[in-house]
Amino acid sequence: MSTTGTATLQSNADGPFIVATGDWTLADSAALAGIVASLRPKTGKGARVDASGIGRLDTAGAELLLDMAGDGEVAGLDDNRRALLDAVAKASAPAAAPARREGGVLALFERTGVAAEQVARDALQLLGFIGLTLSTLVRCLPDPRRWRPTALSFHLEQTGLDAVPIVVLLNFLVGAVVAFLGATVLKDFGATIYTVELIGYSFLREFGVLLTAILIAGRSGSAFTAQIGSMKSREEVDAIRTLGVDPVEVLVLPRLLALLIALPLLTVLAMLAGIVGGGVVAAFSMDISPTLFVSRLQDLGATKHFWVGMSKAPLFAFLIASIGCLEGFKVSGSAESVGTHTTSSVVQAIFVTILVDAVAAIFYMEIGV
Repeated sequence: MSTTGTATLQSNADGPFIVATGDWTLADSAALAGIVASLRPKTGKGARVDASGIGRLDTAGAELLLDMAGDGEVAGLDDNRRALLDAVAKASAPAAAPARREGGVLALFERTGVAAEQVARDALQLLGFIGLTLSTLVRCLPDPRRWRPTALSFHLEQTGLDAVPIVVLLNFLVGAVVAFLGATVLKDFGATIYTVELIGYSFLREFGVLLTAILIAGRSGSAFTAQIGSMKSREEVDAIRTLGVDPVEVLVLPRLLALLIALPLLTVLAMLAGIVGGGVVAAFSMDISPTLFVSRLQDLGATKHFWVGMSKAPLFAFLIASIGCLEGFKVSGSAESVGTHTTSSVVQAIFVTILVDAVAAIFYMEIGV
């Protein structure tokens, strides 16, 4: 049987206290609010409340009890009602004001430290993901039943064949630009013929593989992140795990192997396109015949420089695929998170590609290759 809630002010040797009885629920909240308002001036900032005589209690009643107690204490509740009161108190507590950011040099050092910590954390995550990918690859390669040729061929077409036009066009145009710049500078020294060596050396060793890797990082790396991130946001990755299948084996390995095959092949096309672009400019602007152009390329030792450039292509492909897939797995579930990690994937992949290329260039220079 329900009884209307009430509260009375009493006192003992410890001082004044409030005795709450009856049902403190939403149905009686209007009357209870009047009682609380009348007692608050008598208790000051707070008073001890004896709630052992309360019958039913809901969130509305708990909020009124807290308002009546003020800075005091509500006693006499069992564990369940104490948990309800604590939850209401936590929900009613004002949000903490955001910490004021200091300006000046200290803020600069703080942001620098936070950014450095984030870079170190991302590097460790990437190393761990590379190790996980390699272990999965070693486990799956000896077992043909775990190969996924359909997914491999799909991603090979997506990352390789569909990228041919943009890779060839860009490298052709860059080759033409390099030839123009080389001819402009070398003409003052009467050494225009050495434009051939400039084009061959730059595209066989550096530009061909680097431009292709940057294009693939922006094109395929971002696609990997968006695809896996969308699956993560739709909980498809969790469904794959529920089925007892390894997401790395299903989602990462086909993309990784496709890029390992596609990027070296695209690099060959990029080298040829850049050299052809430079050859066209040399033929029409510098009167260097195609026969002389090819002859000087052979004298340059093109085979050695070709293999120097090609040696970097698989490494770039592995890093781009790993970064793209890892950022996809980092997606939290919202569309905004997909966009954020896609952008992060492109930035990281391009940065790592250029960094590795610079280290490789220094290494080959030191060993005299």
